[in-house]
Amino acid sequence: MTIRPPVLRPDIEGCLAALSTVLGSNCLYTRREDLVRYETGARYGAGRAAFVMRPASTEGVSAALKICADHQVVVLPQGANTGLVGASTPDASGHQAVLSFERMASGIRLNHINRSVEVSAGVSLSTLNNVLENSGLWFPIDLGADPTIGGMIATNTGGTRFIRYGDVRRHVLGLEVVLYDGTILNFMDQVRKNNTGFDAKQLFIGTSGQFGIVSRAVLEVHPLPHNAATALIVPSSTAGALDILLHLEECFGPQLTSFEGISETALAVVFSEVPQLRNPFLNEPLPPYALLVEVSSWNKDGGNGINVEDELSREIERAFEEGKIENAFTQDAINLWSIRHHISDSLKRKGKVIALDVSVPRDRLMQFREEACAQVQRLADFVMIADFGHLGDGGIHFNMIWPHDVPYDAEQVERLRTTVYDVVASHGGSFSAEHGVGPFNAHFYDRYVPAGKREIERLIARAIGFLENDKP
Repeated sequence: MTIRPPVLRPDIEGCLAALSTVLGSNCLYTRREDLVRYETGARYGAGRAAFVMRPASTEGVSAALKICADHQVVVLPQGANTGLVGASTPDASGHQAVLSFERMASGIRLNHINRSVEVSAGVSLSTLNNVLENSGLWFPIDLGADPTIGGMIATNTGGTRFIRYGDVRRHVLGLEVVLYDGTILNFMDQVRKNNTGFDAKQLFIGTSGQFGIVSRAVLEVHPLPHNAATALIVPSSTAGALDILLHLEECFGPQLTSFEGISETALAVVFSEVPQLRNPFLNEPLPPYALLVEVSSWNKDGGNGINVEDELSREIERAFEEGKIENAFTQDAINLWSIRHHISDSLKRKGKVIALDVSVPRDRLMQFREEACAQVQRLADFVMIADFGHLGDGGIHFNMIWPHDVPYDAEQVERLRTTVYDVVASHGGSFSAEHGVGPFNAHFYDRYVPAGKREIERLIARAIGFLENDKP
């Protein structure tokens, strides 16, 4: 989506004069040396901010947005700035303002009996989970980065344990939202069941701040698992990975908390670039594909006296006897998960990463992967493909690495990206599974999203007051 409030002639100086009286100098940055760290995203997006606002309350956010709206200044909300599609960084015009939530990084109120927590948008995922851990709870969205809660809601993140817990949307009970004209909307429900009409808070989950900015939220949280078992499994064939998934789902049901796939190339890169990791395949060739599996239980005794580690080992042995797997490693879970979490950073050292975050129906995933790899190799056989991702939910991080020693060709990269997305579309998938759209992918939104859906979103934006005519 690229819907934004209409912009006529931004009055930067007038806006700053009004903001300085409301926010104060500590909450308003204008000096170039203070702005730099807000202007570059984690992977894409690097521009020039007109100024940075750092309110400490919802009322401060409201006042800042109203002033910016009155002076026609576009505002970009920014949490931890870990997004990968350039949605939280300004463009090169120097006319856009950044609204940072770094001063709204406290305020966590736990309702243990309701198993919910009220939290400010600027609180980081790690901070929230550190607080919840003291009560035997957690917010089970596992990510490689450490985003803020507001950013996670805006992008509806999923993560490695989606197969068991679902995405952020699944856990949002209530929201407080500030519209771009400064209006504060209170949807801070604590209840799990509420069918009194349209669930308006859904407009602000997964829409990247297009309709309004989340300032606070009420989240459902879960008991921390007391028992967990992890295994790195080598399937007898890549195509057979989904058979193993179905088998483990039948055996463990909701106790299967993660089912990740890792390609041979991704494994090779991480072991070469992070030598402190222990390579379980040290004395044998790397497999074409590997599965990282986790089974866990909330019950202190494992559930009716069942030990999930013993049960997983038993099922792996059974699958080995049936010829479904070739090898498996069940020791040192911390190391096995470290392998998975170090992949993204390792790939950057090999070249320019062309990172695609896509999803297809689970039954089409392996066929998609085969077709996409073939198309990339046909167009640019020097490009390295290092994919990994969430097989359990049909998601895959399809990473293409442009080597450092090959001159970068932006047009060729665009062809590669479009070609892979076309394969995704042919399998009924999504070109943006988790990362959102953002400026970097905006033109793909117009290419792949049906016209009817785009028009509905435009009508909603117009109703909220963002659009004065038919064009964003």
